[in-house]
Amino acid sequence: MDWSRYRFRTTWRLGARRDAVYAVLERPDEYPLWWRQVREVRRTGETTGTLRFRSMLPYDLVVDARESRHDEAAGVLEVTMTGDLEGWVRWTVTADGGGTRLLFEEDVVVRKPLMRRLAVPCRPFFRANHALMMRQGRQGLRDRLAAGPAGNGV
Repeated sequence: MDWSRYRFRTTWRLGARRDAVYAVLERPDEYPLWWRQVREVRRTGETTGTLRFRSMLPYDLVVDARESRHDEAAGVLEVTMTGDLEGWVRWTVTADGGGTRLLFEEDVVVRKPLMRRLAVPCRPFFRANHALMMRQGRQGLRDRLAAGPAGNGV
């Protein structure tokens, strides 16, 4: 087993329309406005950028991301990443009754040296850190969607 590899799968149910959710998610440069653990997004090209994350634990993760799929009809947004994390992240947005079902999937290998050295003893903390980030991201997205057009463009 590679103790530095993580696979996450999280489902969020939201009361907003699918198209509104997709519209927010397809603008990663605005994530720091609603997801406080996404500390910085800097575009480096039309479909590339550098992102910096930090949750509860005292370290930042920095990745270079490249859009690998942007399919509004299928409701899929996917990026590949290199840097402190190497792998991919995917959002799949589907209508669910009057709201939206949002699936987040991530398959990454940690490349940050300190995290690799602490991979075995700290794995539970790294997973808990990710879970906290996801819970707060869900709440931030809900708040952003509730703000509607006055919340900068939904």
